[in-house]
Amino acid sequence: MKTSFGDSSALPADLQRSTRITFNTDALQLKWHHCSSSADFLSHFYEGLFSNEADSADSSDLVHAIAYMANELIENAVKFRTDGNVVIESGLTEDDFLLRIDHSISAETSQRFQSLLEKITDGDPGELLIERLEANAAGDNANGSGLGLLTLMNDYGARISWSFEQPGESPEDPVRVETVARLALPH
Repeated sequence: MKTSFGDSSALPADLQRSTRITFNTDALQLKWHHCSSSADFLSHFYEGLFSNEADSADSSDLVHAIAYMANELIENAVKFRTDGNVVIESGLTEDDFLLRIDHSISAETSQRFQSLLEKITDGDPGELLIERLEANAAGDNANGSGLGLLTLMNDYGARISWSFEQPGESPEDPVRVETVARLALPH
């Protein structure tokens, strides 16, 4: 069974230029620095492809937005994953930068994440961001608050979708998660 959340306009399209990074977790002890290093690599890799198409301020903003989005989504994949690879695909369409991350999480984590997504995809990201910031300032539990995802949607205009699929027969089997996010390219 497949369950989806978020902005369906973020779903994959034909990519004109793309790259793929796979963290093979059997051979690599993933650490936090892998996330930021990979995010920085992606943002600078694409910088050269679109910097001629936009003025330098727009290009610089986009490099920062790509790095922030990639870091946030890669960190979430690494932090919540079960054993198995984390696959990161990125590319450009005519109008967007697209990032797709595929990994597996536990059934329990999947239930908590889907519950969070029901809340943060069912309202105005700006209002929800303020509510979450106020709740965190009041000392409510900040773990799994969705602040990073809300920041991406509100401050960066990211369109994000998530799909969950449990390929195994048992309800305890890991759940495959695909996150797809898009940022508009300046024109």
